[in-house]
Amino acid sequence: MSEKRVPFSLEQVNALAKNHPTPFYIYDEENLRGNIRRLNDAFSWCEGFRNYFAVKACPNPEIMSILKEEGAGIDCSSMTELILSEALGFKGEEIMFTSNDTPLEEFQKAVEMGAVINLDDISHIQSLDNINYQGDFACFRYNPGNLRGGNAIIGEPVEAKYGVPDHTIVEAYQLMKDRGAKRFGLHTMLISNELNEDYFVETAEMIFELVKRISDVLNIQFEFVNLGGGIGIPYRPEEEAMDVKSIGERTQALHKQFIVDQGLKPLTVYLECGRFISGPSGYLVSKVRHVTEKYKKYVGLDACMTNLMRPALYGAYHHITVLGKEQEARNETYDVTGSLCENNDKFAINRNLPKVRPGDILAIHDAGAHGHAMGFNYNGTLRSAEFLMRTDGRFEMIRRAETARDYFATLNFPGNKWSVF
Repeated sequence: MSEKRVPFSLEQVNALAKNHPTPFYIYDEENLRGNIRRLNDAFSWCEGFRNYFAVKACPNPEIMSILKEEGAGIDCSSMTELILSEALGFKGEEIMFTSNDTPLEEFQKAVEMGAVINLDDISHIQSLDNINYQGDFACFRYNPGNLRGGNAIIGEPVEAKYGVPDHTIVEAYQLMKDRGAKRFGLHTMLISNELNEDYFVETAEMIFELVKRISDVLNIQFEFVNLGGGIGIPYRPEEEAMDVKSIGERTQALHKQFIVDQGLKPLTVYLECGRFISGPSGYLVSKVRHVTEKYKKYVGLDACMTNLMRPALYGAYHHITVLGKEQEARNETYDVTGSLCENNDKFAINRNLPKVRPGDILAIHDAGAHGHAMGFNYNGTLRSAEFLMRTDGRFEMIRRAETARDYFATLNFPGNKWSVF
């Protein structure tokens, strides 16, 4: 098995840890910019192409600002994400609001910001009426049900809570047309972390055909399709990265076949990739506290699943490098664990690593998406700091670590009982 590269050294981490104890996250700015540029290049054939970075993947303002510089839009799904995006200068149709089970105040905020709203259900049209929506835009998230298969993370479309089913999608656009809509878009999101290029391309074909079907029935003209995200990353060393250049070329050919050659107006293609952009750019760095042997060998870290819960949540694989031992043989087998009072608090099970000792520093790869963002405070653990490794090699703190004062700040007791913190 080949060793995945870490862009920083043990010496650099030790220097950082002198003032900022582990665990902490490190994001690689060069990799971050490179990923968004590759995506932009792959779809440069499409005038107006934009990737709407999914805030939920990595809601750090510095990361979002870098992507804004690279021409990305932003995909939001909550009030807080809308407020954060607004504060960073995203405006109007640079913002895609895609939510479900949405409260009226979030629809209202998205409308006030001029965001493109992807309605998740035909019944949500009533929500627009309830906030007296006066815009002329209509866009729905499409769920094909049993017309398409799903994948492991999102599941089968027919079981998903998201999107307008095929049998009501035409009616949904008809209702919006009757309400005065004159601009139309179509959105879908069927997969997550998919490494099969064909699935993504087949989704594009499905959406282009649906545009033709709805356009013919209702005599309307679509401006864009949002093909969602879901482009996966190679978490395992033996996995191959998606060829986004090939995806772009194949999508272009389908657009010509099913849209241009059918006499329809060319569409702007949007994506909403988050993981593909920030996932490979982030690392969770942690120190070994204990190495123990029970019925198995365990490496106990100062990080736990409150720092990165994907392995505990759905058995996700994250590669692990023991810094300074990159060239040593992986001839020891360990479970790599945290300190929570939960037996599934494990980053790896039966993982082959070099011989590990207390004090060693481990870098957990591909943690830049749905890593820090999913952090929580079980057992009173505190969320870790985040650092950005700039293109010149400097480390910049972009989020400090939580403190006990932060943890207790929301308590409301008379007499300022918790002021000791």
